[in-house]
Amino acid sequence: MVSTDGPRHGRRGPARRTLGLLRPHRALVAAAVALGLGGVALNASGPMLLGRATDLIFDGIQHSPGSHGSKGVDFDGIARVLLIALALFAAASFLTLLQGRLVTTVVQRVVFALRGSLEDKLARLPLRYFDRHPAGEVLSRVTNDVDNLQQTLQQTLSQLITAVFSVLSMLVLMFVISPLLALIMLACVPVSAVLAARISKRAQPRFAQQWSATGTLNAHVEEVYTGHALVKGFGRREQAERAFDEHNEALYRAGARAQFVSGAIEPSMMFVSNLGYVVVAVAGALRVVAGALSIGDVQAFILYSRQFSQPIVEVAGIAARLQSALASAERIHDLLDADEQGPDPDRPARLQKPCGHVQFEKVRFRYSPDTPLIEDLSLTVEPGQTVAVVGPTGAGKTTLGNLLTRFYETDEGRILLDGTDITTLTREDLRSHIGLVLQDAWLFSGTIAENIAYGRPEATREEIVAAARATCADRFIRTLPDGYDTLLDEESTNVSAGEKQLITIARAFLARPSILLLDEATSSVDTRTEVLIQRAAHELRAGRTSFVIAHRLSTIRDADLIVVMEGGRIVERGTHDQLLAAEGAYARLHSAVGPDAELAPVAPR
Repeated sequence: MVSTDGPRHGRRGPARRTLGLLRPHRALVAAAVALGLGGVALNASGPMLLGRATDLIFDGIQHSPGSHGSKGVDFDGIARVLLIALALFAAASFLTLLQGRLVTTVVQRVVFALRGSLEDKLARLPLRYFDRHPAGEVLSRVTNDVDNLQQTLQQTLSQLITAVFSVLSMLVLMFVISPLLALIMLACVPVSAVLAARISKRAQPRFAQQWSATGTLNAHVEEVYTGHALVKGFGRREQAERAFDEHNEALYRAGARAQFVSGAIEPSMMFVSNLGYVVVAVAGALRVVAGALSIGDVQAFILYSRQFSQPIVEVAGIAARLQSALASAERIHDLLDADEQGPDPDRPARLQKPCGHVQFEKVRFRYSPDTPLIEDLSLTVEPGQTVAVVGPTGAGKTTLGNLLTRFYETDEGRILLDGTDITTLTREDLRSHIGLVLQDAWLFSGTIAENIAYGRPEATREEIVAAARATCADRFIRTLPDGYDTLLDEESTNVSAGEKQLITIARAFLARPSILLLDEATSSVDTRTEVLIQRAAHELRAGRTSFVIAHRLSTIRDADLIVVMEGGRIVERGTHDQLLAAEGAYARLHSAVGPDAELAPVAPR
């Protein structure tokens, strides 16, 4: 399989791809742009009107016949101009409010769709991806990075639309008033653009480091929290805290550098803008003295120059925030671009009456191309047989189950179920015929009844109780305060490890699979609970083809077929008595460790 960590040649940039998320909402974006244009146009009329009011006052004072100059001022005209300006400003604010509402709607819809795409992507990723990426890192991309992208779009999209139109409209109006002063202000733009570009170029990689460090820290916290009992039990609290401090320090340094560099954009732009403002004020005063401009024109121009400079400074601030968002967008797109598991066939086969006949034909598989694991493995299992797979750790026992369920795909050879190549079935159809009871009993937050019914949500309460009785779980469930309605917390700490395993066995029993896969189902429980689980598993295996992966030889003594694996190969097969009589690998294991001991791990190669 192709690595998910390869180069991203040929992919579109994160900015372009992020803008592409807005394409399905073109109509709303166009409406927001139109409202922004209208608001800017109305706001742009304000300084011109205020300049007109100033001219009315100045003309009235200048031509006043009285000593106090009050009779020559046209207060009615000034009032009309101010009322018109007030109405325009109010209308501009209303349009801006509507624009903000539309932008909010667009952003929320984009993020809603993006989260859905990520959820779908996670469902299509192969198990290999999750083996290579820490859970906390993946969750950080789905939560922190998406939240960062959402907040940035929410804060900047509306500002960006308004700022661009403001700059253009103010520039036009400034040229109408005074081309000379407009050219002075315009000369500041290239200087500001060069400063912003240089600083932004330095900021983005630092934001990428910041969000990468965030993912690493989250992965560490998730690991330590999940295994907090082991951390405390083995006295590793101080080491875990030191590792946290290192990750936290890395995040602090990356975040501080990113924020410092990006924060330099706005002050730099403001400095250039203020220089332009000073030059315009001086040049404007000289133009008034020369009689080329009125005081009202200069006032309007100065207001326009401030309104021209402010959006540029805002755009600079937006650019700084966008660097952080683009770093998150790139991490999100890396996840969305990760290689997926192969698609299901266009015309999948269907198992009409599955009976559980399984064949492995010359199967070859490697997790890493350079490390052989399973080589040329062939095995036939008849319907209803119980096959025990034994061998030291690392022999490839669990891998057989992963290949049968298509969590991983074979490199060579094929696996047949009732004569049908499992690659011609959909994964959902294949797995619907396989019941899993794994070493790590997985339960989710919910009631015990809901956990048992996970494989068959339509099951009735009577069927749930019957499955629990058949698998020896009913007795302990009824001792709980709320029985089958007892809520399990996120870590299922209100039931023991053995009770969790009994619940998972009841879940598999209720699903009525034709094939059962038991992977170390009794490895972490006490002897009494092990007896209960073995009894429950015996009921579960009745009439089904079963694969029992075990370290303890006592758990597989009665299997119809025992397969001994070493180094990814089957070295022996037969019943318990046959293998003991053969005095081969199984007999050596049996005599070396005893029937109740666990097999030793494989020695390092």
